[in-house]
Amino acid sequence: MPTKKGTKGIVAANGHNGHNGHNGHNGHNGHNGHARNGNGSADIGERSDAVLRTAKGKTYRPTDKEPFMNERQRDYFRQKLMDWREDILKEAKETLQHLQDENQNHPDLADRASSETDRAIELRARDRQRKLIAKIDAALHRIDDGTYGYCEETGDPIAIKRLEARPIATLSVEAQERHERRERIYRDD
Repeated sequence: MPTKKGTKGIVAANGHNGHNGHNGHNGHNGHNGHARNGNGSADIGERSDAVLRTAKGKTYRPTDKEPFMNERQRDYFRQKLMDWREDILKEAKETLQHLQDENQNHPDLADRASSETDRAIELRARDRQRKLIAKIDAALHRIDDGTYGYCEETGDPIAIKRLEARPIATLSVEAQERHERRERIYRDD
């Protein structure tokens, strides 16, 4: 498995050396690529499936025992989000290809109705994923501006376990629960 050791001991697994960044960008601006080769931070490859390895080859996972949203954690979540985004885009491309392949006239009315229903379901799923990509992009922007991992309502750190489970989270568990309670109250009125 090709890896490239960064100057801070983090290496990318199953990735490239980050010179060209992600999506053809140079990797020095924004969340696209963000492999800052040569300026003292670690190279993160285009695809590492959110697995960072230490200099000793151990898999890195963020913990509550280290400083919150340190550079290593930011790199970890950036890669996790970029991988998730890439997977969604890949699925969307496959769905589009499938829909184009299935674009045929069915002589049987029941087959045509079934095909149209399947198509509508696929398009709704893609629309939800389009919205998810916007949330992923917003999370990547928050990583870049230093606000990622902090609750938008209280400013408190969001638990690492919550960010692992939902990397696009903008509210702490407590703030999310309050939000959902208010939503139920207003919905019931």
